[in-house]
Amino acid sequence: MTVTSLSKGANVPVDSPAVRVELVWSAGPGVPEVDASALLLTSAGRVRDDGDFVFYNQPRHTSGAVRHLGKRGGSGADAGVTSDAVEVDLRSVETAVERIVLCASADGGTFGLVPGLSLRVLDAATGTGLARFDITAGPETALVGGELYRRQGRWKFRAVGQGYAAGLAGLATDFGITVDDDAPPAAAAPPATTRPTAPRMPTPPPTAAAPPAPPAPSAPPATPVATATPAPPTAAPAATGPRLTKGEERLPVDMRKRLSLRKEQVAVSLSKHGAAGVTARVVLVLDASGSMSLLYSKGVVADVVERMAAVAAQLDDDGEMQAWTFASNPARLPDLRLGELPEWLRLHVRVGEISLFRRGRKKGLHPEQVDMRAVGIQNEEQKVIAEVRAFVRENPAPVPTLVLFFSDGGVYRNAEIERELREAVEEPVFWQFVGLGRANYGVLERFDTLPGRRVDNVGFFAVDDIGTVPDPELYDRLLSEFPSWITAAGRAGIL
Repeated sequence: MTVTSLSKGANVPVDSPAVRVELVWSAGPGVPEVDASALLLTSAGRVRDDGDFVFYNQPRHTSGAVRHLGKRGGSGADAGVTSDAVEVDLRSVETAVERIVLCASADGGTFGLVPGLSLRVLDAATGTGLARFDITAGPETALVGGELYRRQGRWKFRAVGQGYAAGLAGLATDFGITVDDDAPPAAAAPPATTRPTAPRMPTPPPTAAAPPAPPAPSAPPATPVATATPAPPTAAPAATGPRLTKGEERLPVDMRKRLSLRKEQVAVSLSKHGAAGVTARVVLVLDASGSMSLLYSKGVVADVVERMAAVAAQLDDDGEMQAWTFASNPARLPDLRLGELPEWLRLHVRVGEISLFRRGRKKGLHPEQVDMRAVGIQNEEQKVIAEVRAFVRENPAPVPTLVLFFSDGGVYRNAEIERELREAVEEPVFWQFVGLGRANYGVLERFDTLPGRRVDNVGFFAVDDIGTVPDPELYDRLLSEFPSWITAAGRAGIL
């Protein structure tokens, strides 16, 4: 089959259901590092959010339609040739997306120093060449090589060849990506030792759950309890009501009243399920991926944290709760101490970000805050599951651990997640997943039916709008499987 060679501005129909677009150049000493990327644009010529930028640090679009495949070196007749590729499944592209712009950036110099630069479009299934565009460039450090676009229900590819002397930051800004404030001057190419990491999601305004109380002095890290085998929890018949919790008296009056009522409701739910007086370590995990932005900005996540604080206050003797946030990567947050709840909500309930130029810690952060650019905006649940598991192993406790895991879905690492949770069956941890909205929860919602486990160590339920679920109903659903797991795990010798 003859490969169509295109000049700048020319186009060709694309009939393949999926294509691989390769950026190709001749590598060698003094040649800048080149990276391919893709932007998914609406009819307005803009991205919908920063999740529509696909590149090496955000290699998969949430729709699954666009993937960054990464670099590879040539061999044989192509020895000395390097390529970086993006794959597009045109059948899976969302209807709101009308164009997929195929971009390139040069790190450590301009494209005038990159020999043999071309863009190749191939059938993803067969590798058959469909089109080729040889690119001529000069002082540019970023460029749009070409674009896939819809025309009368069919896909076409157009050779573009538009350069940006302002670099990837200038290109990204043109299409609606938010560029981090710490970016270097636009005209300067980044040094060869520094690679751009990502654009960022705009940070929602802090949620004021209540007037903040003065933060209490930080307590030293808890000393791990050296217990070879965690003992099963003991039900203390007298401790059926809400426990008094250290620090509770420092909370604002309204928050203290809500907490007191919610602890009573947690105690009722535990008693209803035969677990009155049970104690447990409580761990909170919060999804900070880009799709969660609205839930953070509307205060939904802050409200969830306040409601979960009541669970920790009732189950955990010291009323503290360990916490993680996650998206592309996990990050442990400071322990949530009840008396510091308002300040904790203000500092740590934050959505993930991505940044084009992440150099060191972001300016203006409180010393205890996580730099959310390091967390990113993708869904990588298996990473935070592994990190929580490691924490439990390294910090054994004489009581079981209850993990309260909140996510809005978009699960696609099903095999990795299943492996982590299957391996966790023999550990003194129950994983309670809560879905926020109607989304793809993958293996999480199927786990109850998966065979081959000695005990069922996973619970899952989803709600359309968690803010409308009354506290008694939420706590009943949240704690319905935990007591039965305690019984089963005790019989199996896990507790």
